[in-house]
Amino acid sequence: MGRKSPYPAEFRNDALALYRAAGGKLTYAAVAADVGVTGETLRSWVRQADELVGRANGHGEPSAEGRDEELARLRAESRRLRRAEKEWELEREILRRAAQYFAKEMRA
Repeated sequence: MGRKSPYPAEFRNDALALYRAAGGKLTYAAVAADVGVTGETLRSWVRQADELVGRANGHGEPSAEGRDEELARLRAESRRLRRAEKEWELEREILRRAAQYFAKEMRA
C-alpha cells in the first residue's frame, strides 16, 4: 500500500466529479490544472474509483441506485460551480472597472 494522500477525500471526490461531469470533453490534465493537481494524480484517482466501484458491484458497472445518487451529486455540484462562476465574473468586472478608474486617474 502507498503513503497516505495529502489531499482530503472530499477534494478527490470533487475532482473526480468535475472530470466525470466533463463527459470526456476535457483531458485529465485540463481538469487537473483547474483543481491544482497533476494529470497523473487525477488519472490515478479516477482509476482507483473505478476499481472500487467494480469491486463493490462485482463488475465495472455502477448500480442504478449508485448512478442516480452520483447524478444527483453531480447536478448539485454543477449548480454550486455555476453560482461560483457567476460570483467570479462579478468580481472580475469590479476589478476591471477599478483598473479603468485608476488608469484614468493616473492619466489625469
